[in-house]
Amino acid sequence: MALIEVKLRPTGPWRPGHAAGDRERVDAVYHSDALFSAITLAMRSLGWMEEWLDVTARVAGDPVVRLGSLFPFVGKTRLVAPPKSAWPPAQATRLYLHGISLVPLEVVKSGLGDDSRWNIDGECGCLLPNGAPAPFRVRMRTAAAVDRLGTAVEPHKTACLEFSQNAGFWGVFQSSDREWESRVKAAFRLLADSGFGGERSRGWGRAAEPTFTDASQLFGQGKANGLWWLLSLYSPDATDAVDWSKGEFAATTRGGWTDSPAGVAAKKHVRLLSEGSVIAAPALRGRAVDVAPENFAHPVWRNGFALAIPLPTAVVGQPILAEADFQSALNELPGETVFSEPEVVGEAEVVAEPEAIVEPEAIVEPEAVVEPEAVVEPEAVVEPEAVVEPEAVVELEAVV
Repeated sequence: MALIEVKLRPTGPWRPGHAAGDRERVDAVYHSDALFSAITLAMRSLGWMEEWLDVTARVAGDPVVRLGSLFPFVGKTRLVAPPKSAWPPAQATRLYLHGISLVPLEVVKSGLGDDSRWNIDGECGCLLPNGAPAPFRVRMRTAAAVDRLGTAVEPHKTACLEFSQNAGFWGVFQSSDREWESRVKAAFRLLADSGFGGERSRGWGRAAEPTFTDASQLFGQGKANGLWWLLSLYSPDATDAVDWSKGEFAATTRGGWTDSPAGVAAKKHVRLLSEGSVIAAPALRGRAVDVAPENFAHPVWRNGFALAIPLPTAVVGQPILAEADFQSALNELPGETVFSEPEVVGEAEVVAEPEAIVEPEAIVEPEAVVEPEAVVEPEAVVEPEAVVEPEAVVELEAVV
């Protein structure tokens, strides 16, 4: 399947909805299931929706198109959700990396290297090259809902992403058919004009004309090794032979509302594996899940097809198989793996420096430094009451 990169440069605020549904929170990633919904709505406008669903959500075999999630970029730096089995790195660095959710793609491919080259932006949760601006900031926009008679007004705030100059969203999609590849590109162009995400009626979610490039070399030439790095959300299919005793993954709950001529209603909630998860399986397909409300007029599909690439054999300067459960998988990797001496890798696991370096708990000095309670000197220094000299100075009244 051809792997295509798309870049979107926003012309205004964007609102990728938060999983909690909170108006005052926003997500930094435009997830693949939301992107599938947006593409489907664009296909409806272009007159291809039924055909689109036939080759994706309703297909019996592999879908003709697989969509990855959209991640932020700034300049030439593409940020991505790193593989959970190798992040944060085991080696001690001057950077506190545990709270970072997005890292440059080059770090995933080549390792962290000299950590003095990098800086952390805690507000957006990104690891960035020194001197690079944050790709976005979360801002609150105020508005007011007014009833039709103008007798009631309800002010509210809505969170959004405001992007830096030369920043935006990037992602990849796979297509096994040239015609559908061109149709998906047409849908992206339409959505750039009409908007992605929430608050589109206010002009949010729009972008300049998308750019498309061949992404076949973007992630290197990794060969299938039984471990897959997810670039999308994923709902396991019954035919996926996943070994759940291996890998490193996390789940997220997805909800939302329908956008259909049949009506507006809350979709059923479903749990999907999140981007950055590492899955052990011979291959990944995934599935589309019908999340239509009860007695709805038609199915409502949530995209759980996997867009995944083989996990690199070395990531962020440490072995990818950081847990003891991965030892058996390591022995099954092809001969070209960089771990030519499994015994050495075993020592790396025994050293288990990540757990030994759990210094944040050892450095829980804030609790040890709970000196304010020990230094409850304000009560000991309640000298103002002891120096209640006004009563002693009542001599003036006596002197009167």
